[in-house]
Amino acid sequence: MRITDLLKSESIALGQKPADKKSAIRQLADLMAASGNLSDKEQYLKDVFAREASGTTGLGDGIATPHAKSTGVKEAGLAAMTVPEGMDFESMDGNPARLFFMIAAPDSANDAHIQILQQLAMMIMDPDFKEALIAAKTKEEFLHLIDLKEDGKFEAPKAEAAAEGDGAAAEEKPASDHIQVLAVTACPTGIAHTFMAAESLEQHAKKRGISIKVETNGSGGAKNILTDEEIAAADGIIVAADKNVAMARFDGKKVVITKVADGINKADELIDRALKGDAPVYHASGSDTEESAADVQGESLGRQIYKHLMNGVSHMLPFVVGGGILIALAFLFDDYSIDPKNFGSNTPLAKFFKDIGGASFGFMLPVLAGFISMSIADRPGLAVGFVGGALAGTTGSGFLGALIAGFLGGYIVNFLKKASKCLPDSLEGIKPMLIYPFFGILIMGFISLFIIAPPVSAINGWMVDTLKNMDPSARIFMGMIVAGMMAVDMGGPINKAAYVTGTGLLASGEFHVMAAVMAGGMVPPLAIALCTTFFKNRFTESERKAGVTNYVMGLSFITEGAIPFAAADPLRVIPACVVGSAVTGALTMAFDCTLRAPHGGIFVVPTIGNPLMYLVSILVGAIIGCLILSILKKPLKDGEDK
Repeated sequence: MRITDLLKSESIALGQKPADKKSAIRQLADLMAASGNLSDKEQYLKDVFAREASGTTGLGDGIATPHAKSTGVKEAGLAAMTVPEGMDFESMDGNPARLFFMIAAPDSANDAHIQILQQLAMMIMDPDFKEALIAAKTKEEFLHLIDLKEDGKFEAPKAEAAAEGDGAAAEEKPASDHIQVLAVTACPTGIAHTFMAAESLEQHAKKRGISIKVETNGSGGAKNILTDEEIAAADGIIVAADKNVAMARFDGKKVVITKVADGINKADELIDRALKGDAPVYHASGSDTEESAADVQGESLGRQIYKHLMNGVSHMLPFVVGGGILIALAFLFDDYSIDPKNFGSNTPLAKFFKDIGGASFGFMLPVLAGFISMSIADRPGLAVGFVGGALAGTTGSGFLGALIAGFLGGYIVNFLKKASKCLPDSLEGIKPMLIYPFFGILIMGFISLFIIAPPVSAINGWMVDTLKNMDPSARIFMGMIVAGMMAVDMGGPINKAAYVTGTGLLASGEFHVMAAVMAGGMVPPLAIALCTTFFKNRFTESERKAGVTNYVMGLSFITEGAIPFAAADPLRVIPACVVGSAVTGALTMAFDCTLRAPHGGIFVVPTIGNPLMYLVSILVGAIIGCLILSILKKPLKDGEDK
């Protein structure tokens, strides 16, 4: 397979003048769709914008490669666009972008497709090839240049080639008997930036006569892996990565650690630093797990706490969601009149659901604490955190106690790692199997039982009792806050904070807050869907089509369905959704709605306390959000709807 098998003539646009970054991305997506590569353009755009939110794909030096792996992609493909005058694409070096290649890969993209896309990423790092593409007058010439480059027949203009050759000769270094510079490049997607950084480092080293080997951690796994012998003999090491890579192998070596973008734009500077030893000595933590460049360089305390918390929450949610819905079904299929005190287990079917759901739900606190601890202290922290979470459940300190135990467990193990460094090397093998778990669990048990449990259990009980006995007006205000938070960033930290609050109180036997949280999360996509249906002149044709899918997403409690609309017009969409969600949360509290399942949307409504008014609350909030959005968004002018 060749690059031109993925890049069709109908997916190329030359000499364009897009108004801004979003317009450029949408124009490229239209070109991609024209070649039949997309099954759901809006889903693909959503994933591309999400990729941009994590870091610009404006690589610098006039190149931009917006891309994503997406369920909206039917077949891997490319789209290309030239903007000779340049445009602001928030490039890493601040320069205008002039050459665009959009990359689309399905979630199940095979190695053949990925390799082709990686090859293109490396080719456009050649400055002469890049300029030739930008200067192309026809699509046929553009494709012909790519064929020449892929066949190794592309030739740079003679004058430039000679000048370049003189520069290389002037900087050439004597040959070495070992590889002087080793590098590792990696980016989250693993399609473009990883290989462009590798190519940039290799080209700059070659021009200077410096031997280099670059390991790439792409979507297909690590390639060109560095050996222990090469690491031991190297004069300098560079890690340009935005994702986790194996770092323990560099223990005791000076390592230049930076982001992958610097590998593309600052290759010479990185090589100079590596050769001069201008970098701190890297000290491994003692674990064979991977670390990211960001971790090694040091993150803010708030970012670290959030990352550790989300590691615990993400592992906990499957147990909570699965178990919570099963428990809710137990109440749905039970007969309250048989034995009110045993409600949920009176009938055989109800008991079946309750027992299985209860077993799953019982893992909630140990898993939360265990994986928070593991995020902090790697694998040795897992057992210590699990025990702390289990004790939080038995002592009544609940969700809050498990949170504290998770963080405490990680830091206990890190302390034990430092304290045990004085032990003989012969005991190295028993540390993770004996020393860390024995002393870690012992310390955790003592702290959990005698320090955490008494005050936190009291706080937990007070909080649940307060919510249950709260004045109706205060309860309504609480519902407004948590439901409104669900619409602020729709899957981001604020949304997750509200959701974690709801699930935590759910585990403590308080069911009103969870009802407000889920209802608030259902409103944003529903409000947008209603607005695209009844106020069509506010939206483009593609937005109206995408709006229909938001009915399904909203009813399924998938708040993220609103993200493409919020990303495209945040100042109008987000306030409208927040108000609609807040009204819904207030109404669910006013109508005394309760929810025992932490997910499920419309499918768990029969298990909700006061289900009819719960649906009314959601409908009212969605209508209010729709009306506010229709007021904030002005009708499009003629032609803009296309």
